[in-house]
Amino acid sequence: MKAKAFDISLFKRILKYTKPYKILFYGVIIAAVLLAVFAAIRPYLLKLTVDTYIKPKDQNGLLLYISFMGVVLLLEGISQFFFVFWANLLGQNIIKDIRTKLFKHLLSFRMKYYDNAPVGQLVTRSVSDIEQIARIFSQGLFMIISDLLKMVACLVIMFYMNWKLTWIVVAAMPVLVYITRIFQRKMQVAFEEVRTQVANLNTFVQERVTGMKIVQLFNREAIELEKFKEINQKHNVAWIKTILYNSIFFPIADIISSLTLGFVVLYGGFHILDGDKFTSFGDLFSYTMFIGMLFNPLRQIADKFNEMQMGMIAANRVFDIIDTQEEVQKSGTIVANHFHGNIQFDKVRFSYIKDEEVLKGISLEVKSGETIAIVGSTGAGKSTIINLLNRFYEINSGSIYIDSQNINEFTLESLRSQIAVVLQDVFLFADTIYNNITLNNPSISLEEVIQSAKKIGVHNFIMSLPENYDFNVKERGVMLSSGQRQLIAFLRAYVSNPSILILDEATSSIDTYSEELIQKATETITKGRTSIVIAHRLATIVNADKIIVMDKGQIVESGTHQELVTKESGYYKNLYNSQFSVEI
Repeated sequence: MKAKAFDISLFKRILKYTKPYKILFYGVIIAAVLLAVFAAIRPYLLKLTVDTYIKPKDQNGLLLYISFMGVVLLLEGISQFFFVFWANLLGQNIIKDIRTKLFKHLLSFRMKYYDNAPVGQLVTRSVSDIEQIARIFSQGLFMIISDLLKMVACLVIMFYMNWKLTWIVVAAMPVLVYITRIFQRKMQVAFEEVRTQVANLNTFVQERVTGMKIVQLFNREAIELEKFKEINQKHNVAWIKTILYNSIFFPIADIISSLTLGFVVLYGGFHILDGDKFTSFGDLFSYTMFIGMLFNPLRQIADKFNEMQMGMIAANRVFDIIDTQEEVQKSGTIVANHFHGNIQFDKVRFSYIKDEEVLKGISLEVKSGETIAIVGSTGAGKSTIINLLNRFYEINSGSIYIDSQNINEFTLESLRSQIAVVLQDVFLFADTIYNNITLNNPSISLEEVIQSAKKIGVHNFIMSLPENYDFNVKERGVMLSSGQRQLIAFLRAYVSNPSILILDEATSSIDTYSEELIQKATETITKGRTSIVIAHRLATIVNADKIIVMDKGQIVESGTHQELVTKESGYYKNLYNSQFSVEI
């Protein structure tokens, strides 16, 4: 949705975040009022100094008034300090709250949302867009309020001093306002395009840096560079538009300001020469300051509106995510402290894309303590079963039960805490081995981790690493081999003490040595637990209590390895002969 030039409802929504900081909010307003008053008094004091003390050559009075002006200037400086500091502090507190709310919301989304949302775009929304919201308060709203107050205070004093000269200034202001309005509209469109191109650029760079190995393996450097140049050019053009509009507006504003000052000096000078007692040299001196104090804020208000617009556009993008209803339903109230491990799928249908079913009414049962294997070709729906059991996605129809209880009736946190999953593509954070195993769970001590590592045969491998359990694996675990990452994933699953264990092709791409370790780890952690194994490796499934064979979203066969390989023209037998016999 495209943001309006000034969306009142969106602005009110942003202001709601100031409620916890009311004292700070009103403090900024008070500082803005004081700043306006002290700023407007200075030119008037200059007029009095010229007319009352300089023109009559009163040195004592001049020193007194200069001292008084110094005090006013000091108070103006103090007011400005608190105004700027408090406005920025308020902005940072607000974006801290919005960022926390956004990240909490992102944590609650179903996997379906992340299937379609570019990572770079989400990073842009969570970081740079939210930072831009802070500028609504630090560089936008309060600066505009301060400037408007300053202008009102100046006009009041100017009319009090000399209404004739003031009308000359006032007559020029609508022209500047009109030009400012045109500029503001053009900049709103330009900034919308800038934010779009920034998001596109972030998304592109994020994906290419993450997939740099693929880019280099397939010699895509030149092609990707050309794509980057194209996106970068669009980003450049979007910013150049903003530069062009600024280059046009500010010289025009300066010319209007200078012409107004010239008319004031010309008109006032003729009146002084004609002996007009209502116009003095002090008026002309002070009006040179007043015009700057009126026109500069008026000109800068356009700049501040730009900041407001960029902040509003950014807020609109952030709130679009916050308003997205993609959360996993959390209506369950039963806390699962432990599962016996009886699992039942009853006529479950599911589709990632509407009208394209991945699971077509499957029914299966896993008894407590059993190890079942699920096999089938790519796209058969094997991993989907795991995703649904963990409630990463919501099913279209049917039911899934654990221990005769519908999984929707369990609290989501307790359900997932009893199910451990080891994936083929193990994700490790840029942190220590220990923190990657415990995922910063304070209830799991280092001693427990070490004992668990010894039980499944991983301890010696970890101790061979520099700094042992404190070894930092860097981003995505690049300091470890794929087999070593798998071992860490097995230990991570084991220390969580799950009731149900799921291995999703966890041994499909590892070396022989790592496989031996993983086979030992598998035997240890599956003992006494309900386990579901999705694998292509024969060694992983031949000893399973039951093998489920899937094809095109349906269960086509089930039984033990021996039962299935003896089945004439069976799907599993054909799969076995074509894929697994090589491994025997």
